[in-house]
Amino acid sequence: MPAGLYRALLTLAGAVVAIVLAIAISSVAILAAGANPGDAFAAFFNFGETTRAVVNSITTMLNRAVPLFIAGLAVAVGFRMNLFNIGVEGQYRLAAVVAAFVGSTFVAPAWVQIPVIIVVAAAVGGLYALIPAVMKVGRGVNEVISTIMLNYIAINLAAFLVRGPFVGPRPAGQLTISTPQLPESAWFPNLNFIFEMFGLPAPRGGGLWGFLVVAILLGIGLWIVLERTRFGFDIKASGLNASAALASGVNPKKMVISAMVLSGAIAGLIGLPEILGSTHAYNTNFTPGLGFLGIAVALLGRNKPAGIAIAALLFAFLDRAQGPLQFANVPPSVIVIMQGVIVLLVVIFNEITSRMALRSEERRAARRLGTDKPVEVAA
Repeated sequence: MPAGLYRALLTLAGAVVAIVLAIAISSVAILAAGANPGDAFAAFFNFGETTRAVVNSITTMLNRAVPLFIAGLAVAVGFRMNLFNIGVEGQYRLAAVVAAFVGSTFVAPAWVQIPVIIVVAAAVGGLYALIPAVMKVGRGVNEVISTIMLNYIAINLAAFLVRGPFVGPRPAGQLTISTPQLPESAWFPNLNFIFEMFGLPAPRGGGLWGFLVVAILLGIGLWIVLERTRFGFDIKASGLNASAALASGVNPKKMVISAMVLSGAIAGLIGLPEILGSTHAYNTNFTPGLGFLGIAVALLGRNKPAGIAIAALLFAFLDRAQGPLQFANVPPSVIVIMQGVIVLLVVIFNEITSRMALRSEERRAARRLGTDKPVEVAA
């Protein structure tokens, strides 16, 4: 069997075993909560009794997956270079509030206004990620510590801005505080026509976010950059062995800055699907925690865009079940337990399968060299 196929099958088998074990462990937690595991798992697949309800459930799941996918991509860029950008949470929140405010200050054709908002969000996220990058290459500050501390600054700065200089008019009866409403030219077109093509009813609310297309293009573009360009090779080489990379002509410090800025720029886009597709403003109810969930999604997807997409869909599938679980008298906290257990087990099985694949390659190399002793192969 080819080495690549063997490694892929091992990875798939490890993920399947991890998910099965996660279901078993979650069943114990459900029983401990006094609920029926059968009812709980039936609720996960309860998309509704009518066609419109099913369409709404699918739309909710896909809309949830879009920011999770972008968050996973942002974290994965750092992981590819052994950098832990824990600051994605703060980067996307600060970028979202600034981009929402800037987008509300002018009116232009959609083909101008939407790209400007996207560029502003990416620039703010990238510039904020530049701070821990400079601290790391300049003073050797660990990026985990610096990004965690910068998260607190960014989150509270965003809260100050939306309540202070960026605050917009609040209609009577509205409880949330928000930036000024974006003009209609900044509303990203939805993808409801996909459902209508199949004779299905359009989903409620803002519908299927059109930013899904941007996320797909972003994933393809990032895969090309990381897997098919010199820049991607330099990032991986610098992460594996900075000294060897330096000896081959790569500047590891430059790669640290480049990787962190790219990670931050992608992180800046996380909040845009919600702002451009649904709320059309940054408000005090803006979705939190996507940056931290992105870490789990990236780990589950093994830092590969395709794997991250699957992980984002899995997490979105689980999150969507909160409503059906409550109707089945199952605590929604079961979802968090399942997500945590799945990530933990997948990380463990990834390490096991990686070692198994490495041993197989060592034995394969030994056979080719005509020796019985396994040949050491770099991971």
